[in-house]
Formats: sequence, C-alpha cells, structure tokens
Amino acid sequence: MFELINTLITVALFVIAVYLGKAGFEYFIGLPLLYVLATAIPSLAKLVRRLHDTNHSGWWVLISAVPFIGPLILFIYTVKDGDPGENSFGPDPKALVAADVPKMGYLAPPLS
Repeated sequence: MFELINTLITVALFVIAVYLGKAGFEYFIGLPLLYVLATAIPSLAKLVRRLHDTNHSGWWVLISAVPFIGPLILFIYTVKDGDPGENSFGPDPKALVAADVPKMGYLAPPLS
C-alpha cells in the first residue's frame, strides 16, 4: 500500500506540474522532485524491510546497480512470499497478524 500511495502522489504532482505549463525536463523540478527526495529514505527502509521478510540482507539493495539482471533479481526477491515462521531478521509479520485476529465465530452472533 505504501508503494501504491507513493506512486499515486508522485503521478498527481507530475500532472499538476504539467498542468501548470512547465515543459521538458522542468516537469521534474519543484513539487514532484521535492516529494521524491522526501520519500527516498522511507522507500529504502520499506525495501530493506521487504528483503528481511524474505530472509535476505538489506545489502541486496545494492544489486540493483548491476545493469539489467540486478533490478530483475531485486524484483524477484520483493514479489516472492516471505519466509513462513521466524527467520534471522525476526518473526513472520503475517503470523503475528493472524494470531491477533479473533475467530469468525466470536465476531458476530449467529444469523438464526
């Protein structure tokens, strides 16, 4: 959700910059650039946390510097499902959420 909302805000700022009449490279000057710079560290933290979910070190972010194959490897690591159970970076976040949710029978009385 973070990445979706971040992308939507960036596109909206870009559209506003275009609507205000800037041309060429100047589309990236102003609010869109400031927003991307302001969200660079949270985006990197989100990526490292996602790599930790798949039991990979955060240093794997640097593989994106390898042309063509590096970003592909990083993409594969980020879209695959996280390791079930605890790994070397901590407990499974999905397991914690599933344990906190009450059983369906306790949420509402029967419909009879």
